[in-house]
Amino acid sequence: MTVERRFFVYILASDRNGTLYVGMTSDLTRRVWQHREHVVAGFTKRYGVGKLVYFEIHATAETAIRREKRIKHWPRDWKLNLIERDNPDWDDLFDRIAV
Repeated sequence: MTVERRFFVYILASDRNGTLYVGMTSDLTRRVWQHREHVVAGFTKRYGVGKLVYFEIHATAETAIRREKRIKHWPRDWKLNLIERDNPDWDDLFDRIAV
């Protein structure tokens, strides 16, 4: 039996239109929790970024990494449009994924 792996590209925000962080992981719940709880020193801890406002699922790590890099190089307005297309109220999506 093969277990299907999934990879996620996600965007965290400090607040609506606030500081953004783009990342990639194979365990979205765990990784967002780490950001929210500031268990690892770094950008998200320093800038108070922990609200999950966008994510997408990929079948392979390679496609997720490629997408993450592409989004990171986008202008800020494009990232805001991506978030607001699916999450116009900038709701924190963490409760929807934390099972």
